Amino acid sequence: MVWLLSAGGLDSWREAWRLSLRDILILTDQQKELRWREELFFNVGRRRAVDALQGHTDLSLLPFFRAAALAGQQEELLQVLDSVAAGSSGDLGVAARCLACIADVLGCLAGEGKGGLRSGPAANPSWAPAFKLLEDGNLPAGVQELANQRKHWLCRPDLLVRAARHYEGAGQILLRKAVMSAREFVFIGQGEMPPMGEWQEVECPARLDLSGGWSDTPPIAFEHGGLVINVAIKVDGKRPIGARVRRVPEPHLLLVSTSGEAACSISTETLCEDLTDLEDYCQPHAPGALLKAVCVCSELVCVSSPVSLKEQLLKHWGGGLEIHSWSSLPHGSGLGTSSILAGAALAAVYRCTGRSFDTTSLIHDVLYLEQILTTGGGWQDQVGGLFGGVKLARSAAQLPLRVEVEQLSLTQDFLSVLQQHLLLVYTGKTRLARNLLQDVVRSWYARLPSIVQNAEQLVTNAEECAEACREGSLVRLGECMDTYWQQKKLMAPGCEPAAVRSMMNALQPLSLGQSLAGAGGGGFLFLLTREPQQKEAVREILTNIQVSQRNWFSNYRMRTFEEEWLCLTLSKLTYLYRTG
Repeated sequence: MVWLLSAGGLDSWREAWRLSLRDILILTDQQKELRWREELFFNVGRRRAVDALQGHTDLSLLPFFRAAALAGQQEELLQVLDSVAAGSSGDLGVAARCLACIADVLGCLAGEGKGGLRSGPAANPSWAPAFKLLEDGNLPAGVQELANQRKHWLCRPDLLVRAARHYEGAGQILLRKAVMSAREFVFIGQGEMPPMGEWQEVECPARLDLSGGWSDTPPIAFEHGGLVINVAIKVDGKRPIGARVRRVPEPHLLLVSTSGEAACSISTETLCEDLTDLEDYCQPHAPGALLKAVCVCSELVCVSSPVSLKEQLLKHWGGGLEIHSWSSLPHGSGLGTSSILAGAALAAVYRCTGRSFDTTSLIHDVLYLEQILTTGGGWQDQVGGLFGGVKLARSAAQLPLRVEVEQLSLTQDFLSVLQQHLLLVYTGKTRLARNLLQDVVRSWYARLPSIVQNAEQLVTNAEECAEACREGSLVRLGECMDTYWQQKKLMAPGCEPAAVRSMMNALQPLSLGQSLAGAGGGGFLFLLTREPQQKEAVREILTNIQVSQRNWFSNYRMRTFEEEWLCLTLSKLTYLYRTG
């Protein structure tokens, strides 16, 4: 207004040349304008993706990836992601997320529901050179080799999905290497070895995760930070997991694994007389793979050494070792068996070879062992079984991954009450978690808003659970357990089978809170009962459920048989009618 009212300003404005919006549009190239705006949009999107990855933010990039795939802008986007990954040697967490993002772009290019399942094998020999470079620590060359191979897999949806699987496989290599940084916190001392032939035995309880599970799983554990409350438990009054080791004069490794109850146990015996017998320690389904990984992780032998197995054993330990491990828990129990078993075996080996350690070192050693075994997983299982009592364990949002454990100081009265109200129920279903971990990690890398929010709520609920334990409040603890189960189901959809849902619904009137142990999907159910000593009441309810299910199944089979008989009869009548 000041300008308009100034001397001559108003007249100048009135005399100025005026253009209507139509006049302006006539003077523009609308197609060029739209192309410029589109280019600007994708330039901004690529820059935002770089900032999100390098800044460790929780921005979900998946909508932008979909837009880029639809607009044919994927090539420049893939080049940008390649560049960020190759330049992240100092932060393998960022590099792993970049490769997961490339997998998402390839999945978007394939199209939703096309090309097959994202979870699947990633073992095509064409990708092996790139994987080898990543395993050897040559990140820039490995990323470039992945890009070179990617060019041959872009022409069909099924090839795109398979390429996405291999990028996820490459990301898992980097994730394992990032978690291996936990070995910085393993401190092993050397002392005097016990006599030849003397057994060193370690027995461990199982663990129940009361709250916070999944937040301990890499990369969530070091990108967001994890917090878990769990408790060490005996099952039927016994520690169900253990290992024992002794030195033997023969320079070999005898590995014996036993699973199941004593009356119906199954044992697997593996004799290693050469270094080649240990080479499959990184294949989880190989015979004796866990105990082989224990031998490698504990540095009993060096598999890549030119010195033979016999010479190494004689030089360092004066002979061979006999290693036994056992678990009386069913397969897929959800009680942390494999991680605790690895901790027990490591502890027994260290004692047998005269080496000293503390429990914190053992926790980080198991983390490292599970990476070289390639099973992955979090840290809460070994915390639960190697530290006694109820404890709070946490890891900060940083690398190297470090776990800190605080044992909660609970009154003896509350522990006694907890013992009377906490029940463990085997559901009879084996936990099937083949792709569960991979799906959760994929969702986290995509930073789906629901998963990011749930990760935050897992930590918050674990803090509330710790307060409930300190206060000695069963009601509040039960509420935290129920909340935790809902969080597990959101984190891993499909982890609640229908039969388990029926059991939980039937037990609801008796319980303050309940959840499946571990990742869910089967295994053990644990519940906090409203009244003490409810074992028989729970048994009666479950027995009635079984009878009801058997009756329903029997009626269903009879109805099916009658329908089949009727159809068969009608078919015969039709045939007779048609043939006169």
